Amino acid sequence: MVYVSAPVRRQQIVAAARRVMARDGVADASLRSLAAEAEVPLGTMQHAFKSKRELLQAVVDDVNDEIADVLGTSTTSDGGLEEVIRRNLTTFWSRLVTGHSELQLMQYELTTHALRSAGHERLANWQYRRYSESVADWCEDAAARAGEQCAVPFEQLARLIVAGLDGLILQHLCDPDDRRSAQDLEALITMVVSLADIQPPPSA
Repeated sequence: MVYVSAPVRRQQIVAAARRVMARDGVADASLRSLAAEAEVPLGTMQHAFKSKRELLQAVVDDVNDEIADVLGTSTTSDGGLEEVIRRNLTTFWSRLVTGHSELQLMQYELTTHALRSAGHERLANWQYRRYSESVADWCEDAAARAGEQCAVPFEQLARLIVAGLDGLILQHLCDPDDRRSAQDLEALITMVVSLADIQPPPSA
C-alpha cells in the first residue's frame, strides 16, 4: 500500500466530501458515504476527522480558500478600491457562480445544516466570518495601495458585499438568468461603491 501523509489524506477526504455534498446534499452526507467516495476505510476517515463537524469545518475552509485563490489574482492592482471591487465581484461571479450551482447550493446547505444541528451553530458563524474577513482584507488592501479613504468601516462594507452577493446568488439559483444576473450584479457594484464614497488621496 502506498503511504499517504496525514495532510494529503485529509485533503483527499475534503475533496471527496465536497463531491458528495454537492451531489447528494450536506444532510445526507454520512461519514460512511464520504469514506466510500474517498476510497478509504471508515476508520481512516474517523482518524483524520474526529467528527462530522470537524470535517464540515475543513470543507468550509477549503471553499473559502478556493474563493480567496480566485480573488487573489485580482487584488494586486493599484487602481483603487472601486476598480478592485468591480473586478473581484465580476471575477467571482464568472468563475464561481456561473455554471457552478452545485457549489453555491452546497455552501447554503452548509449554513442551514449548521444552524439546525445542535452543537454545529458556531460553524455557520465561522463560515460567514471567514467570508467577510476575506472581503474586508482585500478592500482594505486596495484602498491602502491607492491611498484612498472609505466612508464606512471595511468590516461593514464586506458584510454588505457578502449579503448582496448572497441574495443575487439565491435568486440566480431559483431562476437562472445570466442577463438579468449580470445587470443586477452591476447594480450591486454601483450601490457598494456609492456607499463606500471613496475619497482620493490628498494632493501632495
